[in-house]
Formats: sequence, C-alpha cells, structure tokens
Amino acid sequence: MRYFLQLAYRGTHYHGWQRQPNGVSVQEVLETALSTVLRQPIAIVGSGRTDAGVHAREQFAHFETEAPLPSHLLRSLNSLIPPDIAVYDCFPVRADDHARYTATSRYYQYQIIRRKDPFQEGLAYVFTPSLAVDQMNEAASILVNHTDFESFSKVKTDVRTFNCLIDWAYWEQKSNEDLVFHIRANRFLHGMVRAIVGTLLAVGQERLSVADFETIIQARDRRRAGRAAPAEGLALVQVGYPEEVFSKKGVSS
Repeated sequence: MRYFLQLAYRGTHYHGWQRQPNGVSVQEVLETALSTVLRQPIAIVGSGRTDAGVHAREQFAHFETEAPLPSHLLRSLNSLIPPDIAVYDCFPVRADDHARYTATSRYYQYQIIRRKDPFQEGLAYVFTPSLAVDQMNEAASILVNHTDFESFSKVKTDVRTFNCLIDWAYWEQKSNEDLVFHIRANRFLHGMVRAIVGTLLAVGQERLSVADFETIIQARDRRRAGRAAPAEGLALVQVGYPEEVFSKKGVSS
C-alpha cells in the first residue's frame, strides 16, 4: 500500500528537506521515526525539496509498506520527532499517486518584517530600507508572462528544463508595513523564490527598474539577478493535488 503523510516543519535547524551527508534533514528525521514505529526500513518521497532553513506549513510525502498501519501511528510519530516537525495526517492513496509528480501546484509565501521582532525570530526577514511596493508589484506581475526562469535558478542544478508556469505572484502589505510575497506555480527551480524576492527588493529600492526586471528574466543568466533573500523568510504553505488523490482519505487501511 502507498500512503501520503501531511506534515509541517520549522526548517531553522535542518539542512533542508532532502537527506544530506553533512547535516540532519527533515526527511531523515521522518524516515527514522517511521522505520521505528513500523519496525521496518521506510523511505519517503516529498512533494518538493525545501532548502536549508526554509519552512513548510504544509508538506506532503509518500511511503509504501505491506504491513497494516497501527491505529496509534500519528501519536507515535509525533512523540518520536522533535517539536519543530508535526505530522497531521496519514492516508492511503492509489499506487500511482506520487507526492512529487502528482502535485499540480506549490504555493510559497515570503515574510518580511520592518523591525526586529523576537516572536518572529527565524520566521521572517528583517528588512528596514524604504521600499516602493507598487513598483515591486508591477514587476512581480510580469512573472506570469514568462515560463523560462533560468535567471532565478541556482547555477549548479540538475534539471531538464527551467520552465515553470506561474499562476500568480504579488506583494501584500500589512497595516504595520510588514510584507508578504505570495507566489504559486506548477513547479519551482532550486533557489527560485528567494532569488525572485531578492531581485524584487532591488526594484523596491529603485536600484532596478521594472523594465530591468523583465530584462533579467529574458537574459536567462543568474548573474544578472539580485542576491537571494535569506532562507528564514520563506515557507511552503500549500501543495495542490487532483481531488482524486484524497478519495481514499478516511478509509481504513
């Protein structure tokens, strides 16, 4: 049987989602806990590979086992994993449902706060310079007109295509002048959202024009874009799937 896990994590203390030879990852922690509870080696596949320090308010992963799941699975998993990871659900899916390849969209948010806040430590980027938010939004709206985002991808990355279909991208300004960048697409390149945010901040500081921003996209050259925004402000907030993926949810395994 194949199962989906629904989970969330604060990425501050992890070297990203994927197993790493030089640091602890979210995947490693979950695989260790699952293997302990199910008393057999378990490998999981996530919907995406968040970078070191990046958070997820919603993440999905799948695993396979022939053994029936214990009724106390969620309670046991959550007692074994650290407090900065939480597993919310586990449900059966069809054999060809894949956490990564069946997903139809990923929605990220990037949080910027305008003054230091101890209650947001590690969850938002403190950025105090003045920003022209209207120009940032004008530049962000251009993203949906393009599909090749090589300029916002890490240089050393093993991908077959730099094409992504962006549904929307915009900045939301809060009443206290804090900012949230919203972006959803069918897929994202390695480091893409942080590179986009960093370049849009340059637009907001009027170091780049809106026309410059589009020229950077068209250049397909990472050296033309701005520096990547820090990891702590970024969170995966929603992963989209076809409705039929959830058709067996609530069905006893």
